[in-house]
Amino acid sequence: MHILLADKLDPRAIELFKQPGVQLSNRPELGPDDLPGQLGDVEVLVVRSTRVTGRAIEAAPRLGLIIRAGSGVNTIDVEAASARGIFVANCPGKNAAAVAELAVGLILCLDRRISDNVADLRAGKWNKKEFSKAEGLKGKTVGLIGLGQIAQEVMARLRPFGVRFVAWSRSLTPEKAEELGVTRCADRQEVARHADIVSVHVALTSDTKGFLSQAFFEAMKPGAFFINTSRAEVVDQAAMLKALEAGKIRVGTDVFESEPSGGAAEFASPVAQHPQVVGTHHIGASTQQAEFETGEEAARIANAYLTGQPIPNCVNLRDAPPSSYGLLVRHEDRVGVLAGVFQTLKEEGLNVQEMENLVFQGARAACAQILLDSPVTENALARLEKCDGVLCARSTEPLAPVTA
Repeated sequence: MHILLADKLDPRAIELFKQPGVQLSNRPELGPDDLPGQLGDVEVLVVRSTRVTGRAIEAAPRLGLIIRAGSGVNTIDVEAASARGIFVANCPGKNAAAVAELAVGLILCLDRRISDNVADLRAGKWNKKEFSKAEGLKGKTVGLIGLGQIAQEVMARLRPFGVRFVAWSRSLTPEKAEELGVTRCADRQEVARHADIVSVHVALTSDTKGFLSQAFFEAMKPGAFFINTSRAEVVDQAAMLKALEAGKIRVGTDVFESEPSGGAAEFASPVAQHPQVVGTHHIGASTQQAEFETGEEAARIANAYLTGQPIPNCVNLRDAPPSSYGLLVRHEDRVGVLAGVFQTLKEEGLNVQEMENLVFQGARAACAQILLDSPVTENALARLEKCDGVLCARSTEPLAPVTA
């Protein structure tokens, strides 16, 4: 099996991919335009920030698994992968502590104007009078948009500062809010109205793209901090820039619209260069601790694929729809029995959606649990029970009437 590492991983994690029978290629210099010419015999592709396009997927006849060594998968054409039967998996939560640490660092930088302090000192200026005006964090209200693992890590780090928390998340229930010690808000705007500091922790999806809009920024308190360590695309950039220009808010962000995909490049951005913005270079997950743990998880996923186990953290397997029709076939555990079952299903026009075959102790009998896209007729069931080696066949749905 050929595994291609198309992004930089922790050297200790790279060692974990080295298994008997594995050809490992470590090519962190590859970019999205290079991938189509490099995937001819690759079965497992591991990326971090490198974009995996539909063109790259089409150029990879043996590719069976794409691993995002990170949480989101918005840099991967998941639809194209699904159409080719390629697993897409990620490594959620492994960088949560690192991202949370940076979010807290951005808050402190805004409050104490650390970046401006450093810039003046390096320019040979002493300006204690100007920089002695911070309010401090004690008693402030921190609003969280999204309340997953990263947001909860942020809460754990900020609690010792003596802050309060309000939060909104689609999945946040009153019971969960009470358990976490946050005040639950009805919507995003309510968070903005109550919070002195807003920190964003949501994945980029079609539902969240641009969902922090002008109404959200208009609802924010004058002088509030806005922290984004998730994705730039969840924010209406024009609305945020308008609030910045009005002097209403200050921003700490690790992500930018149209940011470079490579490690070094020229970059001009009205947000990045705004005097009321403290920015970092999309480094939230980039600590040695997080990189090792993420790489370790990627290696675990690759090993599961190598050994034929279920793929951990797979994001593109369909949930069985309620309309699926079940079939149980108890059969002798020997060569050719299931081939006869599948041939009968084919002749009856029944398409197999999913299947699991469980073998009993002694390996003399097994039970195939099969999901079909249409109901089993009495005629099909009778034919299945006559198949060589079939002990019993039973529909788990009401039998459909026999058609002529």
